Amino acid sequence: MSTVTTGDGVTIHYEEKGSGPPLVLIHGWGFSGRFFTRNVDALAAHARVITVDLRGHGDSGKPRHGYRVSRLAKDLYELLEELDLREVTVLGWSLGCPVIWSYLELFGSHRLARAVHVQQAPRQYYAPDWPHAHATCYDEPSLAALQTQLSCDPPAFDEDQIGTILAGEPTPRERELLLAEMAKAPAYARNALMADHTRHDWRDLLPTIRLPSLVLVARQDQVFPWQGPAWVGQALPAARTVFFEHSGHALFFDEPEKFHRTVTGFLTGSGNAAGTGPPR
Repeated sequence: MSTVTTGDGVTIHYEEKGSGPPLVLIHGWGFSGRFFTRNVDALAAHARVITVDLRGHGDSGKPRHGYRVSRLAKDLYELLEELDLREVTVLGWSLGCPVIWSYLELFGSHRLARAVHVQQAPRQYYAPDWPHAHATCYDEPSLAALQTQLSCDPPAFDEDQIGTILAGEPTPRERELLLAEMAKAPAYARNALMADHTRHDWRDLLPTIRLPSLVLVARQDQVFPWQGPAWVGQALPAARTVFFEHSGHALFFDEPEKFHRTVTGFLTGSGNAAGTGPPR
């Protein structure tokens, strides 16, 4: 088990496999690095793959403070510094995307070479100029409802989440693993983090990012309409967008082979653009 300790005293757990250019995988809200269980081995054939557990998640520390996207970005900064990683590719899924966006806003492209943005809209709430809201957390009352549901019955909430984020069925062993990882994230941590995360609007920042980027969009997502994540690909000046036609929110889990081909092609510069196409 490998860890680093942040400047505010929180232990951040990470695991790594493979060798080559560093690829850091950042999971979504309520999950952990082990959600990439179908992906690490294949990616590690081409890169030094590092999966990190965000604070309050997985095997990382569970403090009562620091559940803001900006603090998670600082945690990422401190991880890259401690491991002395250079020319890093960061891959963020869902909440992991705003962690990357906040990092770029705060620290620029320090230690980064490229980024992969997986299935996250730049804004979660409805607005007069934004119809592509989150399915269940789209304004302040719906945020309060989500927090109440999670606090009252975390196991039921997590079971529902598994059904929501996957288009296909995990094996019984995978389901057991995913639910066990979700159970490690206490409701107080998840609720505080969602309260910060869901109120952000990143639309002004994205057009200023010049980092070479890959945007992966799932057509069958029950969390976001695909147009929200696709907007990210349109807004980033140096981005290529790839659509996953048969995937839900966790597209790397639903279509792992395509995910591996696309990400490793981006890493190696082979230009594999399977699934690339304009929004419809």
